[in-house]
Amino acid sequence: MAPRASWKGFLTIGAVSCGVALYAAASTSERISLHMVSRKSGHRLRRQFVDEETGRPVEPDAQVKGYEVAKGDYVTLEADEVAAVVPESDKTIAITAFVPCADIDTVYLDRPYFLAPVDKPSAEAFALITAGMAATKVAALGEAVLFRRVRKLLIRPDMDGGALIADTLSFDYEVRPAEEAFADVPDVDVTGEMLDLAAHIIRSKAGVFDPAAFDDRYESALAELVRAKLEGKPLPKAAPRREEKVVDLLEALRASAAEGAKDTRRADKGGKTKPAGRKAAAKPAKATGKPATSRKAG
Repeated sequence: MAPRASWKGFLTIGAVSCGVALYAAASTSERISLHMVSRKSGHRLRRQFVDEETGRPVEPDAQVKGYEVAKGDYVTLEADEVAAVVPESDKTIAITAFVPCADIDTVYLDRPYFLAPVDKPSAEAFALITAGMAATKVAALGEAVLFRRVRKLLIRPDMDGGALIADTLSFDYEVRPAEEAFADVPDVDVTGEMLDLAAHIIRSKAGVFDPAAFDDRYESALAELVRAKLEGKPLPKAAPRREEKVVDLLEALRASAAEGAKDTRRADKGGKTKPAGRKAAAKPAKATGKPATSRKAG
């Protein structure tokens, strides 16, 4: 069953146009959801807006959005006033420029979507655009009204070149400059043996990017905890984290390089192995009044 489209419209590049749809490329719907419940009654709790001064609940028809111009002083914005300034959507992703994929600063990428044709007539033009972008290794900059906001989009071919991925982009004022994070980091010259050892460690840990092998440890631990409570078993506990202090950086690099060499020799003797695929954490069964019987998480 095909996923539900988040948006439908047209992709236009000059005189070329095709019908397209955006599908969310990532979803959190499979994660375990926790709700707030009353400790006494066991009933689910609901949030309610209250006046911060009086503490009294405020009904929905008495609520309005506001922008704080001074402490406790707000300019209120009615729903129809906000709607009047929101650009009307023409259901079009207009391509404004093509940029080399190598020039993309990934810190600006916000949320990924799959961009796909909506019907067979659109598939031919879509395939032409996709193949051309993959062959020239470029990404397209576009603009569209998405979810009541004008959004900039970066559209790029996937690694196989057969599909397009559209990322909404953060605006420049939303991205913090790297200088803020590194302002207090001292300049250090890494040369000679230290640089050689660092390069050796990196080479010894060479691998492949395989998201299927990523393990969501939090989700697995949460599923195990819920199952244990449902089945009346002892509650699992995380292993204590070992704390290590590096006294001599050069000696630590030498030790890591030696350990990496051992791993390489062991791998050579045992042959190459493929990374293990990710095992999805089994969700605990919902309570039915009886202890649930479920298999352990893989």
